[in-house]
Amino acid sequence: MTADKPLRADVRRNREALLAAAREVFDAGDFFDLRFDDFARRAGVGTGTLYRHFPTREALAEGVYHGEVAALCDRARRLQATLPAAEALATFLRGMVDHMDAHKGLARTLATLMAGRSGALAEGGRALEQAVADLVAAAVRDGAVRDDVGAGAVMMALHGIGAAHDRPGWRSEADDVITLVLDGLRREHSGELA
Repeated sequence: MTADKPLRADVRRNREALLAAAREVFDAGDFFDLRFDDFARRAGVGTGTLYRHFPTREALAEGVYHGEVAALCDRARRLQATLPAAEALATFLRGMVDHMDAHKGLARTLATLMAGRSGALAEGGRALEQAVADLVAAAVRDGAVRDDVGAGAVMMALHGIGAAHDRPGWRSEADDVITLVLDGLRREHSGELA
């Protein structure tokens, strides 16, 4: 499989089935309880197909991670294309908290598995930061957001929220942090960011 050549429909379906099965297992927090070959059975494909697409557990985790990042970046682009800039930014950030809340097991499993694969994490982190930077830049151009705070600060807040996921009352506090971030980004003369 090369990046240059599109996958045949059946090959793409098998790959997507493996990623979907892994994502479910990650979300349930059972990733380490399964033998690697069990992912093939759960996806309804043969073990040869599993190893052709993902030769190791880490490669499967990386595939899931890249899929999650791509979905989040696509969501940011859709929001930017359909909502006013400030609303798109606020909706995306609040949606990130929803995503973290809904996929706690996925986040923990990926963090454990990807800890030694900093290059893969860095690539995904850059893509996500660029999506946030695009949202912030659009809101700056619209005059709704200060121009002296960059996407890096917003990403640090998101990382902090994710890192604190085991705190009691996490969800409420995470929503409060997003409110603080949005309030801090707002230009004094502009309206409230959702």
